[in-house]
Amino acid sequence: MDETLAIELRGISKAFGPVQANKDISIQVKRGTIHGIIGENGAGKSTLMSILYGFYRADSGEVFIGGKKTEIPDSQAAIDAGIGMVFQHFKLVENFTVLENVILGAEDGRLLKPSLAKARKLLKKLADDYEMDVDPDAIIEDLGVGQQQRVEILKALYREADILILDEPTGVLTPAEADHLFRILKGLRDEGKTIILITHKLREIMEITDTVSVMRRGEMTATVKTAETSPEQLAELMVGRKVLLRVDKTPATPGAVVLEVENLRVVDDRNVERLRGIDLTIRAGEVLGIAGVSGNGQSELLEILGGYAKGTGVIRVNGQQIDITGSASDARTRRARGIAHVPEDRQREGLIMDYRAWENIGFGYHDDPKFNSGLLMHNSALKTDCVDKMERFDVRPPDPNLAAKNFSGGNQQKIVLAREIERNPDLLLIGQPTRGVDIGAIEFIHQQIVALRDQGKAILLVSVELDEIMALSDRIAVMFDGRIMGERLPSETNQGELGLLMAGITEDAA
Repeated sequence: MDETLAIELRGISKAFGPVQANKDISIQVKRGTIHGIIGENGAGKSTLMSILYGFYRADSGEVFIGGKKTEIPDSQAAIDAGIGMVFQHFKLVENFTVLENVILGAEDGRLLKPSLAKARKLLKKLADDYEMDVDPDAIIEDLGVGQQQRVEILKALYREADILILDEPTGVLTPAEADHLFRILKGLRDEGKTIILITHKLREIMEITDTVSVMRRGEMTATVKTAETSPEQLAELMVGRKVLLRVDKTPATPGAVVLEVENLRVVDDRNVERLRGIDLTIRAGEVLGIAGVSGNGQSELLEILGGYAKGTGVIRVNGQQIDITGSASDARTRRARGIAHVPEDRQREGLIMDYRAWENIGFGYHDDPKFNSGLLMHNSALKTDCVDKMERFDVRPPDPNLAAKNFSGGNQQKIVLAREIERNPDLLLIGQPTRGVDIGAIEFIHQQIVALRDQGKAILLVSVELDEIMALSDRIAVMFDGRIMGERLPSETNQGELGLLMAGITEDAA
């Protein structure tokens, strides 16, 4: 019995019908370390950790916790074994307080008052120890995603977890929030906790992990010490080929103005002005990147341009003004004007998760004569179209009848991209194109965006990933508090200057 190991998995296999998600996987994780697990979307990372957490039962194999063979038939057994898991999409009750979420399912008897008092005291201690200060009486839906993630970690620690699994933890965080999370995780490791980090971001792996295991197509291909590897080697192990870690593109040759925005203003339901006089233009054959910390108006900009919201000001597409105040201000009208939209949140706005891939790939375009005779939908044509798009966009598994919820996050993103890009738009609005997407898919998505630009399309790119903004954009506009703070050329700026603008600091203010 090796007590230096927090976890050992031996010969774990799991199949879902004909799909072999995990195949004879063995892995050892040392106590008091941060162990990364990387791989392409659909490689089996989340399935493996869901087996460890009791969400799934393995078809074969053994689990050892602290050197002891342990049966984990369900999540309660995992919690009892000292395992906590923070999922990519949080499992919080949005209209409950932080305290209520922390104790939910772990109450000390029928009376809530003692449990709440205990949790309040523990939250105070954890806040002091690990920089996880969260208002215990705050309602979850009023918190930003960074704070919601801390609540998920607090839930696990409240249940006395010694092993913490985090699935794509920075997929919805800003760079500053991600840095804060890393400080928390290093503090937990230094206290003797064991962290398993599922991620596709090589920078994060190199920055924070002690050891990294690589999965490909359901199998474990390598486990190496992080200090003894490189991003290029890990990328090749993940994908099975050399991967270009930079965006390869020629200089833009902008043409006619496609999008003009003048004095655009949006007020939300709480009467808060979210866009405060936005002016911008995008020409055919160029990418305008919008940089900024999440929540500074980028979402509202995409929504009003995509027909999801109303406001005041002027928007012209190809010289023609479009309605942003009346009944014709909707997504269908925008599509008819040559605007395609890849929304920031693929699960809430881009897909209907319980619907099948072929149904999702037709959404918004189902009145196309190819798919609709006016009386009946041509489902066979939609399915054929879906199969073609899945092949071109390398969606895995290439099954048009699979529900959207059963695809990995990166493959869900590919479905949305295939639907919008293949409609040959004049203007593509694209929000967070590679959020939660693996390195191989990132390379592919970036290539598609550049190819569309080179075909003469105008592209508005919103991303919280500054590396992505710098690599893809021909011009960069920085947003803060609903305003554009400045515009820069990527070749004439750096992340430090952009970071100051993202914080609302201009040269004049400095």
